[in-house]
Amino acid sequence: MTTTEPRTTLLHMWGIEKSFLGVRVLHGVDLELRAGEVHALVGENGAGKSTLMKILAGVYQADAGGIELGGRAVAFEHPLQAQQAGVSTVFQEFNLLPERTVAENVFLGREPRRRGLVDAARMNADTTALLADLGLDWLTATRRVRTLSVAGQQIVEIVKALSYDARIISMDEPTAALADEEVELLYRLVGTLRDRGVTILYVSHRLKEIFDLCDRVTILKDGAVVDTVDTAQVSADELVRKMVGRPISSFFPARVGNAATGDVRLKIAGGGNDQLDGIDLEVRAGEITALAGLQGSGRTEIAHALFGIARFTRGQVWLDGRPVRPRSARQAVRAGLALVTEDRKAEGLALNQSVVANARLVLDAVRPRQSGHRAKRIPGILSSLDLVSRGGDQEVRFLSGGNQQKVVLAKWLATDPAVIVLDEPTRGIDVGAKQKVYTLMRELTARGVAILMISSELPEVIGMADRIVVLRDGRVAGELPGGADEETVMALATGHQTGAGTES
Repeated sequence: MTTTEPRTTLLHMWGIEKSFLGVRVLHGVDLELRAGEVHALVGENGAGKSTLMKILAGVYQADAGGIELGGRAVAFEHPLQAQQAGVSTVFQEFNLLPERTVAENVFLGREPRRRGLVDAARMNADTTALLADLGLDWLTATRRVRTLSVAGQQIVEIVKALSYDARIISMDEPTAALADEEVELLYRLVGTLRDRGVTILYVSHRLKEIFDLCDRVTILKDGAVVDTVDTAQVSADELVRKMVGRPISSFFPARVGNAATGDVRLKIAGGGNDQLDGIDLEVRAGEITALAGLQGSGRTEIAHALFGIARFTRGQVWLDGRPVRPRSARQAVRAGLALVTEDRKAEGLALNQSVVANARLVLDAVRPRQSGHRAKRIPGILSSLDLVSRGGDQEVRFLSGGNQQKVVLAKWLATDPAVIVLDEPTRGIDVGAKQKVYTLMRELTARGVAILMISSELPEVIGMADRIVVLRDGRVAGELPGGADEETVMALATGHQTGAGTES
């Protein structure tokens, strides 16, 4: 996104230093934000992005350096000070009360009063005016937040930020949990805010969003600024190289030779339930089969059916030639299945427990008698994944997103699965960590493991899959070879035209 005229500097952070327990995480960082621009902040997990955002938000205080806002020196010692100065932050983890209304969340802690009581009518009216001003008439002030989609909750956070007359809004991975159609809604809202002169600091691992939305980008690596460039003046390859030292073309490793026979390890014939119909699918030893399709097409529903979460009520499933019908996750694991869920924090990890305790979770729950023996392999598995941690006793919540994902993978690898279902395996992790996950996937298939991958990122599907099964409305729309182009995949997913593959 290019700008047509110069913009004035609104925020200047310079020489920012920050250490935790003697470990320096920011090294003299400089950041300049201009009025009315969308400015991307990118870098690998652990590069210092979140720490810099929290210093700007008043959550942390810098050890050295300074901040100027609108030409005046500021020092935020509390998030409320930052908000009152016009700097608001929308964190990846929402700070909303689900049982309260949109208006009650927007004005939480500063509700308008009348005769000592909360003036609900005024609060609702003020929230309605904010929503209408942004073209969000479909969202009502009196609606309970728990009834909203993730995108709707994201919008409530942004409206809350604007209610402080925000001049700068920091957004941390705002689309990480959004469906494609919800991303478009966020795009429009960001464009509206920029047109009104609001500055957006946009943190994302998704390169497409950076080039679609952002005017400039600052790259952090190991706590220091590598460069700040106009997005119009840099290519995706150059941006990635600045972040991790490798071109994007190297992210999808070539398939390595393997001794697998190529026998069918997982087969579904006529699988169906309330959400799926007539699913025919095979996954062979040593291959990656990808499930592609729009949100709600049935991708995750297949994973849940295989794992006994929402069982197939029609059809048959075979695993290594044996008929199976798991009625629970425990039965699925014992049959040889593994499921890496799309939300690692909510469904894949015990965040307050240690690395080793998490890596043993499935073994202890499903194979308690063999757990002690099999757990002896866990240190080797963690080492093979290049896990970066303080040690096996470190609590998982203190790891980066990429390293948390490695712990999830270790948990399942400890069970020696025949088939691994990977649901959004690289969601919310940086480009460097993605490459390591891709390499691991290739290594697993080289050992004869069959992988069923579910992904919303078409470049990932095309770059990693040996076969692509496209779903639409709970049915198989067609099958394509690995390396098929994005247009053909989307044609099958949307039903606008017949793709180049076999259509059902």
